[in-house]
This record gives sequence, structure tokens and C-alpha cells, in this order.
Amino acid sequence: MTPTPSAVPFKALLKTRAAFYAFLILTVCAPFLVGTLGGNYWVRVLDFALLYIMLALGLNIVVGFAGLLDMGYIAFYAVGAYTMALLGSPHLSAHFGWIHDLFPNGLHTIVWGVIPVALALAALAGALLGAPTLRLRGDYLAIVTLGFGEIVRIFMNNLDRPLNITNGPRGINLIEPVRLFGLDFSKAHLWLGVKIPSIYLYYYLFVIVAAIIVMVSLRLQHSRIGRAWVAIREDETAAKAMGINTRNIKLLAFAMGASFGGVSGALFASFQGFVSPESFTFWESIYVLAIVVLGGMGHIPGVILGGLLLVGFQELLRAIAVPAQMALFHQVFVDAEVLRQLLFGLAMVAIMLYRPAGLWPSPRKEDRPQQVRADSLSQA
Repeated sequence: MTPTPSAVPFKALLKTRAAFYAFLILTVCAPFLVGTLGGNYWVRVLDFALLYIMLALGLNIVVGFAGLLDMGYIAFYAVGAYTMALLGSPHLSAHFGWIHDLFPNGLHTIVWGVIPVALALAALAGALLGAPTLRLRGDYLAIVTLGFGEIVRIFMNNLDRPLNITNGPRGINLIEPVRLFGLDFSKAHLWLGVKIPSIYLYYYLFVIVAAIIVMVSLRLQHSRIGRAWVAIREDETAAKAMGINTRNIKLLAFAMGASFGGVSGALFASFQGFVSPESFTFWESIYVLAIVVLGGMGHIPGVILGGLLLVGFQELLRAIAVPAQMALFHQVFVDAEVLRQLLFGLAMVAIMLYRPAGLWPSPRKEDRPQQVRADSLSQA
């Protein structure tokens, strides 16, 4: 006896709700489970995984939705981080007398006041990057964006003279931590007799911000703008012939993706309490791009999976590489960092050969009408 058409969606809805509640419970309990099994170090790894997921979701708009290969995406991360560092630390008041006169105790802007500024500045930087690259595609676009990312890093590294704005390679410290509802996220707190460390508080904050970014990405993906991005990705000439303003849509992709990077950078600076140019190297751009490619370009759940796997894998390898070699060979043949990069490269080659669409690719929309017709024939 075949189920009625109304029963099938109801069962699917129940499964979806059950999966959602299970995922929600796992997300809430994750820091306590990880902290109990592996210690606070692995909770910190979770925090950084969430930061990289936020970055990858922003890059997914540019690369996954619009098909624009951006190799300098980490520059927007740097813009957000340095915005938080300059507005949320005593650095400027210590080096500029007129700022010290206005703010004798230093600039200590809370992160909630800096995030909108970081978002706007990163979006502006994204638009400025996109404007001269509108006619470029593929490798040429990748080279130009790569150069932009390196220019920003070198700029931050050398902007300590003649005016000391970024403090150069020494970086900026004493950045304000997150404060919310009277809670200082840099300190542990007791709640219902349970001690919640600082890294646990940041974990929940990053989960909330990542969830907001996911919701915005989903709304964009299913909007007219999202469909225009996909049209440009598939065939820019055909999209232009259909009346899509490819210039504005591509600029919007750069600006929206960069804005997520700016938010992530501001949170990173507040979480670390210190920023320096060494955190924004070209390797970081490659790393974020690898998360998007590994998970599945254009597929938001795939990007989240890629971030968790890639960050977790490299930290796990870093933790076990040396002990495993000592246990097997009684000496270390390959340094953990070298082995990590070797396996990372091999994993990317394997993904490109056997799973070119990623571990969790986006479902093919063109297959849905055929599936609907097949379901209709089977019911008939």
C-alpha cells in the first residue's frame, strides 16, 4: 500500500525537525563534550573553526555563488581585525597627542560598536577591489586579487612610520574583549553552579554570529540577487544578454563577501586581544578557499562541513604526528608542520580527482523536475 501524498511530506518534516533538534543539542553541548574529552585546547580549536567558517561563508558568496576566484580574501579579514584593534585599544591615544587629549584613557570601543564600522570598511574595500577587476576572469582575476591581499598585508606591516598607525610587525595588543549583558568574555563565570570558561563564552557567541551569517547567506542565495550571481557564474555573456546588470551584481558579490570577512576579523581581534600582519598571510587565503572547495562550492552546509573537517584535521595531525612517529620509529622523521602541508596537498588533489564538486556538493536543481515526474508516474 503506497503512502498518501500528504503523509510523505509530514514524515519528511518530522525527520527534518528531529535532525534539527539533535543538531541544536549537539551544538549547545559541544564545548562541554570536547572540553571533557580533550581539554580547553580543543574548545579553542572549535572557536577558530567557527571563525574560519564565517570567513568561508563570505568567500562562498564570491567564489561559490558568483564564480569570481578571489585569492586575496584574507585582506578583508585584516581590515576588520585592524579596525577593532585601532578602535578598541589604547594604541592610537598612546601615539597621537590629539587623540590622547580627547580620550585620556585610550580608545576602548566595545566590539558591538566596532562591528558595523568593520563591516562597512570591509564592504568598501571589497567594492574597491571589484571595481577595477570587472573585465577580468579566471586566472587573471585570481592574480589581481592575490596582489591585493599581499598589498594590504605589506601595508599593515609597514604603516608604523612616519606615523605609527598599525605598529608594524610588532602588532597591536590590549584589545578590548567582548562584553555582553554585563558579562566580560575574557573571564570565566559561574552559572547555576557550573563554571563556564572564557573560550566557552566565545564559542556560543561565534555560533550565534555564524548562524546569522548562514541565514543571511540563505536569504541571498534564494533571492533575485542570488539567482543573478548563479547566472553570472554559469555564463556571464548569457546573463548580460538576459538583462542582468553584471557590473553591479559582481560589485555586490565582492562587497557582501568582504563584509562577512570584516565581521569575522573584528571578532578575531577581540578574541585574541592581539593582531599582527603575520595572521593575514597568503596561506590563510588559500586555507579559506580550500574550505570552500573541500566542502562544496555554493553549498552552505558543505562549507560548514569543510571548515570543521579542515580545521579539526590539521589540529589533530599536529597533536599526533610527533607522538606517532616516536612510538613507531623512536625518532621524528618529518616535522608536524611539513607533514600537515603534505597531507593537506594530497587531500586537495584527491578531492579534485574523485570529488570535484566537494564532499557535500550543492544539489543539482536541473534533476528536480525529472524526479517530480518520476514520483508522479509512480503514484499513478
